[in-house]
Amino acid sequence: MDLWIIASIAAAAFQTVRFMLQKHLAKVSLSAAGATFARFVYSAPIAGAILLTFVMSGQLQVPVLPSAFWVYGIVGGTAQITATVCTVMLFGRRNFAVGMAFIKTEVLLTVLVGLLVLGESVSGSGLVAILLGVAGVLILSGPIEANQVGWRRFLTPSAALGLAAGALFGVSAVCYRGASLQVDVAAPMARALITLAAVTAMQMVGMWVWLKLREPGEVGRVMSAWRSAGFIGLTSMAGTFCWFTAFTLQNAAYVKTVGQIELVFGILGTVLIFKETISRREYFGMSLLAVSILGLVLLA
Repeated sequence: MDLWIIASIAAAAFQTVRFMLQKHLAKVSLSAAGATFARFVYSAPIAGAILLTFVMSGQLQVPVLPSAFWVYGIVGGTAQITATVCTVMLFGRRNFAVGMAFIKTEVLLTVLVGLLVLGESVSGSGLVAILLGVAGVLILSGPIEANQVGWRRFLTPSAALGLAAGALFGVSAVCYRGASLQVDVAAPMARALITLAAVTAMQMVGMWVWLKLREPGEVGRVMSAWRSAGFIGLTSMAGTFCWFTAFTLQNAAYVKTVGQIELVFGILGTVLIFKETISRREYFGMSLLAVSILGLVLLA
């Protein structure tokens, strides 16, 4: 199995664990921006320390990073922060099923952004596999529920947040791939580590300044929640490193499609931990997702 596939599946697994840990963080009264900041403030120092260790030991030499790297990194990092804030706000709403369904269009949006920004297209068979994966994810997301009727069901605030999050996550994925391709290092994992350390550091500093200016006291509340948020930072760093590794090796749309296996991990975790049953709809959705991932594995 190719390294990019292994990295994508590992990233999805770490992301599933992070979402489970965030349930504990929900007990702490943090704003959407504060909860997002918690993800970076505990992961950026670790990523920087790991990179510094490799550099000091002589195992890695950081090359001069071109301006394009920083442009991709800043745009991707900002898009990811905004998408994460939208997602946190989405989870805070009572009726967010429609929004969750729209978030799952992220893969298709990644294809479009990748074509526009990096000029990367997907093959006909790859597009079919991606569409199957999106269909499976939409089925797993559950039926569309809203109090409105007709077309108004798709124009709820939850839907807007979900669509915005999906689009911005697509932008961040493509920009991260663009940034990693600017690093003049042969080893994919070394490129991923350099990109991870740089981007998370920028995100941490940027959000720190934002919170200090716009939400005084929120940084202190995030730091006081270190027992829960620290583990979220660790899993976030591990997952992001795996994403970056996959992005250095493969088209971001393919990576994100394989990464949708995260939903299957979530359902299996629910069954094993909470002893809940899986419906026929969920079995059908997982089957479509499995066929989609298998198609990409065989065709990409």
